[in-house]
Amino acid sequence: MKEDKVYLDHIVECLDWIEQYTVEGRTAFLKDRKTQSAVLRELQILSESTQHLSDRLKGAHLEVPWQGIAGFRNVLVYDYLGINLERVWSIIDQDLPVLRSAIESML
Repeated sequence: MKEDKVYLDHIVECLDWIEQYTVEGRTAFLKDRKTQSAVLRELQILSESTQHLSDRLKGAHLEVPWQGIAGFRNVLVYDYLGINLERVWSIIDQDLPVLRSAIESML
């Protein structure tokens, strides 16, 4: 669990940065390429961090869509030209608060 804690803490740190970067809301996010780039990078790091969590931890928290997060990471890394910023905003707005809650409960 010690190694899991390192990655869980790192995920929370990524969530904190994303929250700070997007505090001005959807319109500001969609207008600012620098903010988009920063958020996408944090999402990539966050997604990669979930890949390092133990199978035991993931198995105990099936409410988290681990495979979906891994799939999203692949889009960020390999299909970056196909990224839909409206979908990214939806993830930020709807999915990340739920993920934060789940990660914090694991800690």
